[in-house]
Amino acid sequence: MLSDGIAYYYFDGSMVGLLNCVFRAFQFKEFQVQLCLNEGAQHGLFATVVEIPNDEQHAQRVWSALQQRLSKSSLRQFYFAYLSESLDAYQHLFNYCVYVFRHQHSVEKNYSHPSVLAISQWTKKVGREKHRMEAFIRFKKTTDELFISLIRPDFNVLPLIQPHFKRRYQDQRWLIYDEQRKYGLYYDLREIHEVSFDANEVDPNIEKGTSQSFQLELDEKEALFDQLWKDYFNSINIKERQNIKLHVQYLPKRYWRYLNEKII
Repeated sequence: MLSDGIAYYYFDGSMVGLLNCVFRAFQFKEFQVQLCLNEGAQHGLFATVVEIPNDEQHAQRVWSALQQRLSKSSLRQFYFAYLSESLDAYQHLFNYCVYVFRHQHSVEKNYSHPSVLAISQWTKKVGREKHRMEAFIRFKKTTDELFISLIRPDFNVLPLIQPHFKRRYQDQRWLIYDEQRKYGLYYDLREIHEVSFDANEVDPNIEKGTSQSFQLELDEKEALFDQLWKDYFNSINIKERQNIKLHVQYLPKRYWRYLNEKII
C-alpha cells in the first residue's frame, strides 16, 4: 500500500499532547494529520508516523496563541470538548486549531466548518453530563463525617463540577470519586485535592452498576435518610399518571444507581 499523504500523530490523549500535535503540525507544515491514541492505527505502508512528546513549553505556546485568537467562550468550548475523551473530538480540536491559525479573521462562529460545528456539539454533550452530575450525585455519610459518592460519568466532568460542590458544601468534608477514571476530588474544608484508591474496596458491587453498597462504616442515620428519600419519592409519585418513557428520557437508567430513591 502506498502512502495516503496523511501524517499519523500518536499522542497520549492529554491536553499537553494534543497541543503538541498542533505545534508539530505548524513546525513541519503537516496539516493533513490523523490523530491516534495508539500505534496500532491503520495507515499506509509508507505513511508518516510520528510519536508526539509532551513538551510543556510547546503546549503553553500553542495555548497562549489560542487565548489571543479566541474568545473566552470559545476557549471554554475547547476545554469542554477535550473532556469528552473522544478521539473524534480530539481530531476536531486539532483541525479547529489549524483552521484558526491559518486564517487572519475570526472563524470561531463559522458553523459551516465541520470542526467548529462538532466542537459546539461536543460542548453541549459534556455540558449536559456536567449538569446531570451536579443534580444526581448523592452522598453517603461515614462515621467520621466524610460525605462520599462514587460516580461513573460518560465524560471526564470532575474538573467541571468541582466549583459547584465546593460552593454548595463548603462546610462539609466530601469525596467524589470517578470509578471509571480512577481518581477523585477530596475537599478538606479548605482545599480540594486529587486522590486515587481502589473503589472496589468501597463498593464491591461496582461492576454490577446497580447499587452503592458501601463497605465503609456509615453514619447510623444513613439508613433513615435513605428511607426518607424513598418515602418522599413514593408520596409525590402518582402511579396512575406514570409515564416511564418520559421519565427515562429525563432521568436515564444509568443514573439510577446514584439515587437513594431508586436503589432497592
